[in-house]
Amino acid sequence: MHEFGFKDNELYCEGIKITDIAKTVDTPFYLYSYKTLVDHYKKLKTAFKPINPLIAFSMKSNSSLAVVRALVKNGAGLDIVSGGELYRARLAGVDPKKVVYAGVGKKTEEISSAIEFGILFFNAESEDELDEIQSIAARFGKKVSVAIRINPDVIPKTHRYIATGKGGTKFGLDFETVHKIFNMRWKYPNLNLNGVHVHIGSQILDAGPFEDAIKKTLDFLKTYKIDVEYFNIGGGLGIMYSVENPQTAKNFAKRVIPLLKKSGLKIILEPGRFISGNSGVFVTRVIYTKRTPRKKFLIVDGGMNDLIRPSLYEAYHKIIPVKVSEHSSETCEKVDIVGPICESGDFLGKERLLPQAVKGDILAVMGAGAYGFTMSSNYNSRPRPAEVMVMGKNYYVVRKPETYEDLVKGETIPKALK
Repeated sequence: MHEFGFKDNELYCEGIKITDIAKTVDTPFYLYSYKTLVDHYKKLKTAFKPINPLIAFSMKSNSSLAVVRALVKNGAGLDIVSGGELYRARLAGVDPKKVVYAGVGKKTEEISSAIEFGILFFNAESEDELDEIQSIAARFGKKVSVAIRINPDVIPKTHRYIATGKGGTKFGLDFETVHKIFNMRWKYPNLNLNGVHVHIGSQILDAGPFEDAIKKTLDFLKTYKIDVEYFNIGGGLGIMYSVENPQTAKNFAKRVIPLLKKSGLKIILEPGRFISGNSGVFVTRVIYTKRTPRKKFLIVDGGMNDLIRPSLYEAYHKIIPVKVSEHSSETCEKVDIVGPICESGDFLGKERLLPQAVKGDILAVMGAGAYGFTMSSNYNSRPRPAEVMVMGKNYYVVRKPETYEDLVKGETIPKALK
């Protein structure tokens, strides 16, 4: 259930018409529903209550301070993958003992900052990384907790770019290498190797691949009598963008809890998209219409620099007008919704059946709360849009739109060129 719906032919976010927000906030902009965000977190918390896991929201899906703070305030932990996300996590007031740090390329200064902050543990992805964490921990004179990320060689049905648990990807370590690492704990006197971590990918609609990864990992721990305290099962739960039939939190929990409960380990989940995806939309305005011998285009003011998923993954996002007439179905036509970027790949949707649109009409690109702003860029020197959060009948601009001055902040022209 999400808080975007029509009343009297107008699309609302919670208690506010989106057209009213667009009167004061320039399009395009990202729009988040606080209630949807928190409700999705609480659904997971309720479903997994029998094993009381740490639910660490994956910040890479949406790192807006307002979004992160909303979840932290409601009890969530955070899964981070960079020093920048650690910085944001601290500003959001997270408990350091609810932070886990993943990612294959942690830099020395990033590891140092995380140790100083006192995070729960690192998810280590290579032997080189373990050596680096050990070296820095020794310098601090601290004992640092680490979970080893296992690549269980499980192939889920998802886009190949976001399948991370199959052999041949850059993520995690094979079982043989992990076994060797646990047998050589003495090499790491400043590390407490007290966990294992798996993350098999993103936008996964069925529990089967998760069950396979969990079983393989638990069998491995049992076979080699490896003693750990934590099992981080990652994230990757899919959501509905179009015709998908994703598992609910309740159904997912029903499938995996028996396995996890039997293990006796402390469990960590890292959901991202499942919490943030349908909590947000991308609001954009038609600036031109264009008809060619082959098709009609709606040219809007938001593009692939704002929402790259359609271009990068050929991902589908439902696109709807925020205001419709009673007779709109009688005037529908097939259109491509494209942006202003100088790339043929700049589209938000192709071959969509929409009511006839004219210049100035506003569209909502649904399911844009995950991997929207976080993957945006300044390509074509376009300032990134505002982010807005609705809470009941009030809305807040939680990030101002960038200015042209922001585009060149930090740049200089060498004296030799003056």
